[in-house]
Order: sequence, then structure tokens, then C-alpha cells
Amino acid sequence: MREAIARYVEREEKHEAFRQDGIRAWDAYQETGLHVTHAEADAWLARLAAGNDQEPPEGHN
Repeated sequence: MREAIARYVEREEKHEAFRQDGIRAWDAYQETGLHVTHAEADAWLARLAAGNDQEPPEGHN
């Protein structure tokens, strides 16, 4: 029972951390307007999948 509770608490903590990351990202976007387009993100992810380790694209207005 304790193990199940510990797993539940860990899962909920990870969920909350993910949610807080999303809130921070949204707040940063609201303040700066910086973003990347879907095409830019998709191209970057395709390069990563092909084995080309790269920095993510820079945000822009």
C-alpha cells in the first residue's frame, strides 16, 4: 500500500511540475512575444531525429 501511495505522489508531483513549466512558458510568451513557428520546431525535431544534435531555434517576434 505504501509503495502505491509513493508512486501516486511521485506521479502527481511530476504532473504538477509539468503544469508549472507550461504556466511559466505561457507567462514568458505573454511578456516577450518570443516564439518559434511550427515549421521551425518541426525542422529542428527532424534534424534531431536524424542524429544531428543541435540547439533549438531562437525565438522571434
